[in-house]
Amino acid sequence: MVIDPSVQMWVTFGLIFAALFFYMIERVPMELTSLAVICALLLVFYLVPVTDAHGRNLLDAPRLLEGFANPALITIVALLVVGEGLVRTGVVDQAAGFLIRLGRGHWGLSNAIVLMVVAAISAFMNNIPVVVIFIPIMQLLARQMGRTPSALMMPLSFAAMLGGSFTLIGSSTNLLVSGALVELGERPMGFFEFTVPGLVLGVVGFAYLFLVAPRLLPERGGMERALDLGGKQFIAQITVSGESKLAGLRPVGGAFPGLKDITVRMFQRREHAVFPPFEDIELEPGDTLVVAATRQALTEAARDDPLVLHPVLSADQKPEADEDAEMPWRTGAQVLAEVMVTPNSSMIGQTLEQIGFRYKHHCIVLGIERRARMIRSRVTVIRLEAGDVLLIQGRRDDVRALRGDQDVLLIEWSATDLPATHHTRTAGFIFLGVVASAASGLVPIVIAALAGAAAMIGFGVLGVAQAARAVDRKIVLIIPAALALSAALTETGGATLISHAGTRLLAGLAPAVFLSALFLVVALMANVLSNKATAVLFTPIAVGIAHELGVDPHVFAVAVIFAANAAFATPVGYQTNLLVMAPGHYRFADFLRAGLPLILLLWLVFSLFAPWYYGL
Repeated sequence: MVIDPSVQMWVTFGLIFAALFFYMIERVPMELTSLAVICALLLVFYLVPVTDAHGRNLLDAPRLLEGFANPALITIVALLVVGEGLVRTGVVDQAAGFLIRLGRGHWGLSNAIVLMVVAAISAFMNNIPVVVIFIPIMQLLARQMGRTPSALMMPLSFAAMLGGSFTLIGSSTNLLVSGALVELGERPMGFFEFTVPGLVLGVVGFAYLFLVAPRLLPERGGMERALDLGGKQFIAQITVSGESKLAGLRPVGGAFPGLKDITVRMFQRREHAVFPPFEDIELEPGDTLVVAATRQALTEAARDDPLVLHPVLSADQKPEADEDAEMPWRTGAQVLAEVMVTPNSSMIGQTLEQIGFRYKHHCIVLGIERRARMIRSRVTVIRLEAGDVLLIQGRRDDVRALRGDQDVLLIEWSATDLPATHHTRTAGFIFLGVVASAASGLVPIVIAALAGAAAMIGFGVLGVAQAARAVDRKIVLIIPAALALSAALTETGGATLISHAGTRLLAGLAPAVFLSALFLVVALMANVLSNKATAVLFTPIAVGIAHELGVDPHVFAVAVIFAANAAFATPVGYQTNLLVMAPGHYRFADFLRAGLPLILLLWLVFSLFAPWYYGL
């Protein structure tokens, strides 16, 4: 039976629209939609093949599934692992904290410094981990400056998206377009090929974020405005050792300046307890401090010295030094989590020493939080009550094991990795090596990124399980599905049909008009669909239009990159928008109100600058 060749093309269009529809409504997981699209393409082009002059199926299974081995996808996955290594060791977190301190006391300066750093880092690192790192930093900045999180979270996402357009590895979208060019027989993008127009758009975008966006963003703080912004206060215990930087510390105005955001409620020196106000005191090795602090402050203290918060047991409970060094809470990757003492717990009325919590559960209790009670006792001698929240540290598997314990209730969302600061330099050198190798052209980006990911695991910065958790399964499935649809669009003639229709519609007009129209269409589509899927689908169309006009295809591919990265108007267009939606207490309309003017502004600037820059 002879099949009209146009049937395959219209079936492809139907599958594209079906995929876009399900991506938009998200009634089913995006991963499942992507798998369904791939399966449908495999079945359709097995039953109704698209053949060449030799009868070979141009859309057979190897062709449709090659997206899983696409260098761009492998590069993106590897960069996610490298980024997780930087998060895990606190490299970016430490740098960001320093920059916030530079602008302390001045709202505009602090905000500008942080956003510019976000953009700079995003130029060389995947945007998602950058935004994840800076969300708590922005929350801290909002508290310090008396602003609502809604004034900062959306600019944070937008700054990362703008910075991601500076270099080839700044955004996975850039790598996808470059990979799609290679699939179409064109040369790949250079590392800094579109940096100049990216910087121009970035400067304009930042001017918008500083001058216009604050007038459009809502003043919405949610429950954070009504509740204590400092968070829960845990009672913790610090023992001053001979090597500790606390030894020799003196109070200033009744507070110890070396303990940032930590309140000392009492300290004990041998059998004597000293309560505030503290005067004429110098801390000595062996002193025990009873402190109150938020989890964030305790995490910062543990980052500087992982053992500083480990409560010291009484003499008859202390293990041998060599034995203690091998304990589970001192070896391997560590996480912090919170557990609540249940009403029927056998732990009620007992102390942590009596329970032997650290030996029974292989987790150590760093702090205890008890509502409406000021405690001035060492953590190890506090008798537990129902409802007490314990801040614990241990290996992830040991923390998970508490799920089945009837004495405590594990607060699932509270588990976070404790920064592995002893690997900070290693992670930093690996990241710099990846960037230098890729930017200099010493090796292809995919090799540099994959080698960097392997080094993060090989040198112990990340475990295999931690590296696996860093990989976003949506990316792993959506990108191959989009590449398969792009291949089908190209081989069935759909991309040629669209490019011909576009050229006929704008016939007689200058290439600059085509370029401007392409930017606007792709930008609007990227806000409705996944920006990655939009970039892959429109790259063959852009190349087709460029060939029709006799223009360098890279110029139109650059337009696709900038337009696809301009997904500012909806929370579903780009993942970083989704990340900041809850912390910023945003609604869907907030993105439209603040993001759409930015899209139109960037479109106007690109339409004026790009034709001059590329000589169209």
